[in-house]
Amino acid sequence: MSETKTVSPLRQRMIEDMAARKLTPHTQRSHISSCRRFAAWLKRSPDTATPDEVRRFQLHLIESGASICNRNRIMTGVRFLFRVTLRRHDLAAEIWHIKEPERLPPVLSPEEVKRVLTMATSLQARAMLTLAYGCGLRAGEVVRLRAGDIDSEQKIIRIVQSKGRKDRHVMLPAAVLKLLRQWWKARRNAYDAGVVPEQRWLFPGRSQHQPLTTRQFSRLFKEAAKAAALRKTVPLHSLRHSFATHLLERGKGIRVIQALLGHSKPETTARYSRVAIGIASDSRRAAPP
Repeated sequence: MSETKTVSPLRQRMIEDMAARKLTPHTQRSHISSCRRFAAWLKRSPDTATPDEVRRFQLHLIESGASICNRNRIMTGVRFLFRVTLRRHDLAAEIWHIKEPERLPPVLSPEEVKRVLTMATSLQARAMLTLAYGCGLRAGEVVRLRAGDIDSEQKIIRIVQSKGRKDRHVMLPAAVLKLLRQWWKARRNAYDAGVVPEQRWLFPGRSQHQPLTTRQFSRLFKEAAKAAALRKTVPLHSLRHSFATHLLERGKGIRVIQALLGHSKPETTARYSRVAIGIASDSRRAAPP
């Protein structure tokens, strides 16, 4: 797991094991980075580690100030190495998972969402942000949309192999479709040559045959949020949270929202009921007598 340009046999085996299990490129990079960090702390190859060293590395992460989320991510990668690649189940058994504290998702009010969409710095930004809120899409789902995923006849968007390697359909409001048609006429087509229309990226990036990145998308949201003078700092994902919460407030059932969001468990979607209840309570307290 050294940082030399030559890939060590151990790392190559781990890469092959991850590829065989069809882990995403992002997950593979995360696991490799986690094992590299463990090797740097150990000062030798991870395949020589002892159970006590695995235990002490976890204590080191906590004492060094790593967040619970980051600590769990690192140890998930190390556990994959021990359990799958090295078949060292005795070492994998020394890894424990720390339960992360439950936090309510950050949500914008309908008025705040409207201000953000209005203050979008470009037609592209407005189209992307409107998709994230109006259809409840993740950032990665928005940037990976292709022209063929938009079904204007049935008024649906097909989300292909998103989180959990699942396909799903989401509603396509008429206002969103109208905005997408405006954007399609204005979008850059420099890299469309040789690509069939259905496979063209809805939001092409700056490099050939690649979509816009989620980082670039997040930057567009931050610019719009700043221009909208929001009093709270929220991430791009808050648009998806707001979509679910506002649907719940308008009387949509949990099961319907669960299907639209692509959640595997209803408990994940049920978090939004707590947010909606909180917003309603705040509104009643703020209302004049």
